[in-house]
Amino acid sequence: VFASAGSFNNHWGAPLSLARMPPDAAYGIFELGMNHPGEITALTQLVRPHIAIITTIEPAHLGFFPSVQAIADAKAEIFLGLEPGGVAVLNRDNPHFARLAAAAGRAGAAEVVGFGTHPEAAVRLLDYLLEPRSSIFEAALPHSTLHCRLPVPGWHWVMNALAVLAAVIAVGADPRRAAEALAGLEELPGRGRRYELSWRGGTLTLIDESYNASPAAMCAALAVLAAITLPVGARRVAVLGDMLELGAATERLHRELAEPLVRAEVDRVFLVGRAVEALYDALPGPKRGGLWANADEAIDELLGFLRAGDVVTVKGSRGIRLSPIVERLRIESARQET
Repeated sequence: VFASAGSFNNHWGAPLSLARMPPDAAYGIFELGMNHPGEITALTQLVRPHIAIITTIEPAHLGFFPSVQAIADAKAEIFLGLEPGGVAVLNRDNPHFARLAAAAGRAGAAEVVGFGTHPEAAVRLLDYLLEPRSSIFEAALPHSTLHCRLPVPGWHWVMNALAVLAAVIAVGADPRRAAEALAGLEELPGRGRRYELSWRGGTLTLIDESYNASPAAMCAALAVLAAITLPVGARRVAVLGDMLELGAATERLHRELAEPLVRAEVDRVFLVGRAVEALYDALPGPKRGGLWANADEAIDELLGFLRAGDVVTVKGSRGIRLSPIVERLRIESARQET
């Protein structure tokens, strides 16, 4: 099995990934990305997939589209490259499922396979438990049920795992072997990697989500933060940066993050960027940790605030560059160990 490295998903990355695929590979896994209409059309005609997965449709890159429906249409371009007999794997719970399924049919998909909690999903979630360091779920497959433990926490990981199982079934492979492989998943730097840092005589838990951000991804990260059991006196801390490319909806979507932050019982919120000013204004006063233009300006205040036992999540769009905060926290932890 060959898989493209990192996020090689654009007009440069996808051809490079194809060129790197060994000639004896039985399966190839490629990510196709976009932030404008028409981009996936060119990529899918290069890759020519047998299985095309759309994990979800959310208001990401909304600044380049007139509506979320237009985002769905742009992602549906992936079906235009399907090989004859190809299968579309879709999130059955997403409100745009029917739109995507219709697009797959028009493009000649031989079958549409749904995953999710919907009673008509071919790969259907039956039960789910979110633990601080893992996700446990049971799913109904076309001819059996399957129990799986993922070593990463989060509803979004469970949905992605269901999509993987649907694709595995579509190619005629063994879903139980796939579940065994999923049990070996590792958190990626910038995408949920967790660090236990030495901190002022105790331990600080750092969750690095600094690679990117969208409204749905922010809510998923906050749900993971909420699931962590805190020691007495410890606090949940969120360091959040702007979500970019949201266009006219920018202010509203940032302001709406206040509710999931309150629901997650986050004690203090440190904000970096310009768009997050709308969120700062919407937060209850005691939760406001501060608002800064960039990460360098925020770090000293954050370092002075954090204490042993705290759990801190760092998340924002890549253009806001919150990764230096993650590095500074790790450097400060190493300094304290010496």
